[in-house]
Amino acid sequence: MFDFLQKLFRSKAAVPAAWHAVALSPAQARRHSRWVEQQVFLNWLQPYYKAYHLHKGGAGGRRGLQVQPVHEPGREGTLLLFDPTIGPGNFRHFYEHLGERLVQLGYHRACADQCSQRRNHLHETTLKQLFKPDPTDCPDTGDCNQRFGLVTVDLVAVNGNPLFIRLTSNAVNQPGFTTACSFNELLRALLAAPSPTAATEALIPEYYHRF
Repeated sequence: MFDFLQKLFRSKAAVPAAWHAVALSPAQARRHSRWVEQQVFLNWLQPYYKAYHLHKGGAGGRRGLQVQPVHEPGREGTLLLFDPTIGPGNFRHFYEHLGERLVQLGYHRACADQCSQRRNHLHETTLKQLFKPDPTDCPDTGDCNQRFGLVTVDLVAVNGNPLFIRLTSNAVNQPGFTTACSFNELLRALLAAPSPTAATEALIPEYYHRF
């Protein structure tokens, strides 16, 4: 999978990407709210969190959910690789819910955009959400509390098939801002959760295909 991703992003797009704002339809919003109320997300929060730490510790295997760390200058993150057991419908709900969990951590969504482009014979679609910390001061220093820095959540699909959710953060290294908490702390705040119950596991097929 990782070799395929490297080849995909090295390939040259025939047409520059054109981004435009995207929002859920009323029907999608109602269905997503129901998905959240039923806590279907518990099926993947803790398993992805476990997969991240197993991979980081060198113990990642081929069974279960898979992740791929992202290391770039000034930015750290991870790819949450799509697994067929999740289903494209649930994966899209999970992407939306990660953004909702960021809002609960003191963030606001600055934008939600989508772009589609051709890469050779592949049709790539990317959904992107950018989150900025709410402008609140740290009581200890008076600096603006940047929490985990700027956070981006992407969902990338090729030919209609989801590939991964990319979660990244980058700190604002300027005077007047607190030191950003680590990416590990961000993942713990986002993904650390109870294991799924039999009831939540039984809901996976209901949302498997359709978002």
